[in-house]
Amino acid sequence: MPAVLLALAVMAAGCHRSEPDVGPDERHAATAERADSSMLLGAGDLGSGWHEDEARTGLPPWPWEQDSCPNYQSSDYPAKSHRRAAVQRSYRPSDGSSPAHHVVETYEPGWAERNVDDVRQVLLRCASYLVLGSQVSFDVVDPHYLEGVGMLIRGRIAHAELPDTVTYVVLLRRGETVSTVRLPDSGSQAAVDAIAAKAVARLG
Repeated sequence: MPAVLLALAVMAAGCHRSEPDVGPDERHAATAERADSSMLLGAGDLGSGWHEDEARTGLPPWPWEQDSCPNYQSSDYPAKSHRRAAVQRSYRPSDGSSPAHHVVETYEPGWAERNVDDVRQVLLRCASYLVLGSQVSFDVVDPHYLEGVGMLIRGRIAHAELPDTVTYVVLLRRGETVSTVRLPDSGSQAAVDAIAAKAVARLG
């Protein structure tokens, strides 16, 4: 799949990419902590009809990479180079519709909060951009989601002759741990809130 289309797929569907080569600054701490898969949602947390893949450890791509955005420069976001460990899982619905994805990252002391700042900058600089004739956009639904624990973001891909693709992203931080859940739009804010609350509980 071309890189641009793959970036669209990641944003829209929450599927994970193969882990790319990382620089020494990102690789040095990859095994500093053992990733805890218990912090990941189970398929049942998403509702009925979901199936979960095996949890994957190691450092996946930063969830907010936007290489196709003209205003995005990876080096502008230093926090991702200070991740100590990460664990991720994808979820497939029985009906074959869009999947979901969950990644939990542990940062070096002081860098989880910096990571949230980096995410805010991405959302400002890449609020809307054109890729292969499709308009990708993000808007922050709630900047103080769940009483300030995180943010709720809506991602949208507007296609010329197809219905828009909408994804909700729940970003949560507790201490030096950051949890990012990508969910296809189910049409129910209550469903998103319920899953988000379960993700918070998983953080301990």
